Amino acid sequence: MLSPDLLAAILRVLNEISNAATTITAFALLLYALTFNLRERVARSLAFLLACVTIVHFTDVLAGTAPSDFEAAAWMRLQWVGIAFLPAAYLHFSDALLASTGRPSRGRRSAAVRVSYAVGAVVLLAVTFGPSIVVGVARAETVPYLTSGPWFPAFAVFFVTCLALAATNLSRAYRRCLTRASRRRMRYLMVGAVGPILTAFPVLTSGGAFLLAWPVLFWGVLTLINLAVTFQLILMAYAVAYFGVSHPDRVVKSRLFQWILRGPVVASSTLAVTVVVNRFSSLVGLQQSRLVPFAMVGTLLLLQYVITLLRPMIERWFFYGEDRQDIGRLHLLEERLLTTGDLRQFLESVLNAACDVARVRSAFVAALSQGRLELEVAVGPDDPLRGNEELPPVLVDSHKRDFETLGPVFLWDAYWVVPLRSGLTGEMIGLMGLRGRAAEPDFTPEEAGTLAEMSERAAVALSERLLQREVFAAVDRLVPQAMAIQRMRAAARFAVPGAFTDAADELRSEGDLVVLVREALSHYWGGPRLTRSPLLRLAVVREASADNDSSPVNALREVLHEAVESVRPGGERRFTGEWMLYNILEMKFLQGRKVRDVALRLAMSEADLYRKQRVAIEAVAKAIADMERVAVARSNGGQRG
Repeated sequence: MLSPDLLAAILRVLNEISNAATTITAFALLLYALTFNLRERVARSLAFLLACVTIVHFTDVLAGTAPSDFEAAAWMRLQWVGIAFLPAAYLHFSDALLASTGRPSRGRRSAAVRVSYAVGAVVLLAVTFGPSIVVGVARAETVPYLTSGPWFPAFAVFFVTCLALAATNLSRAYRRCLTRASRRRMRYLMVGAVGPILTAFPVLTSGGAFLLAWPVLFWGVLTLINLAVTFQLILMAYAVAYFGVSHPDRVVKSRLFQWILRGPVVASSTLAVTVVVNRFSSLVGLQQSRLVPFAMVGTLLLLQYVITLLRPMIERWFFYGEDRQDIGRLHLLEERLLTTGDLRQFLESVLNAACDVARVRSAFVAALSQGRLELEVAVGPDDPLRGNEELPPVLVDSHKRDFETLGPVFLWDAYWVVPLRSGLTGEMIGLMGLRGRAAEPDFTPEEAGTLAEMSERAAVALSERLLQREVFAAVDRLVPQAMAIQRMRAAARFAVPGAFTDAADELRSEGDLVVLVREALSHYWGGPRLTRSPLLRLAVVREASADNDSSPVNALREVLHEAVESVRPGGERRFTGEWMLYNILEMKFLQGRKVRDVALRLAMSEADLYRKQRVAIEAVAKAIADMERVAVARSNGGQRG
């Protein structure tokens, strides 16, 4: 049977661990909010609320373990940075939440939020520079706390008033939610909002000696409250994680789940093991035990191992639902898909081996696409293009020699060329060229047999390459529509008015404008993404249409062309790094050339081209945004005149 003193000591240690776990969780969720959806007002207000909670719990841990009253007092006064602003943060959060349901402030709620922050600043100054709210350090059962001053009841009234107003806003927001999903998430927020209040209010200041008269009850209840607060913080972060996020629900759940596992769970478990091992070592007389660092490292490695093994299975069963098979195929495609770089490396290895077998110094592989040969890979010092942009499209039958295992080998320029055929259809899909070592192909039977195997490998790689081009083309067509649907999903989470209007009715973010510019450029010479683009409603487009007496579509095309030209460096056109962005835009969109042709002309991989193209489109979007601001300013100036 444990004595009351020993039980109280154990509960106090558990409280320290749970308090630290709450600190870690609040800080991790703060980083999550700052990382993924900071553009949303609800997420920003939650981030400030989490910052206050983090400060309160972090300083509480440090004050509880401080060796002197002076240090404890310093930490407890610093704790009031979080305590003083927590009521205002709650009111701010509730106001943002109510506004997200389509009920923006008419001035009174915003004024109340500003006043609450001002009062919080006054409270912090009073705690820092005087004894009006808190006085000095006192101890009860070795627990330090600040005694209350004459104005502490006034702060308590301010605290309760702000929370009452926040509760009213939350209740109004809940009543405005009409769907089952939005009501469920609002309930999560309302339940989660209760927890931090219980631990943020300085209860020891209002009655420390009285509360600590029953240490077992006090530490037990406080430990349970800390655990509940940790769960409620996660509940709040889960509900807010959907605000303004265009990703599907399963992606949001998976991302938050992984964040919590690898952050708060790992860190809190490691801290708990460290504290327990350290205290146990002290009890058995092992001061500064060497077990502590090994326990920390072992816990970290073991938890990461368990998470890596179990997380995919948990996500598959709890987050994907009926979509498990579809998600499984996507994951398989992600893991097994050969990128352009992967195929290039494979073809280079095949060509290097072919050069060694045939005892030649150079080789190349070209793909046949729409009647034209496009160079895929070349090895060795010789350039098969000889400065030209493309290979000749025709093979002359009269210049060839047949081999039993390898088949026909053609002569082209100084190269011996082997046709590459699809294993499914037998059609020619490309060529493998070897720099000739003589005037006529003179392979030995052994060389011909080995080269036949290598040509089959190259043909398989080319077939995969052509198939993946079709996949990527389908993805390029799918992504804009999917992004548009996801933007509407994000806007409609809590029945925001106008959620299903077009995303460009109000360009809320730079990312929206970049997407619309990319879509319009992709149909620059005609297509629904240009003729039905929301960019047609921009002031600069309307202005260009009126000035030139042209159609809105032609006006948008002119605006896009002007924005592209703004990216052009000064001087004569060159194919250097300085001209890279402009050359990509001009060749890919204004000339309408294929990605492969542009990549070859600019001497870069397709993956690198896509990355540079993204940067170039962002530059065009920025130019259009600047043009729009000027047009709006001109329009407003004309109206005032």
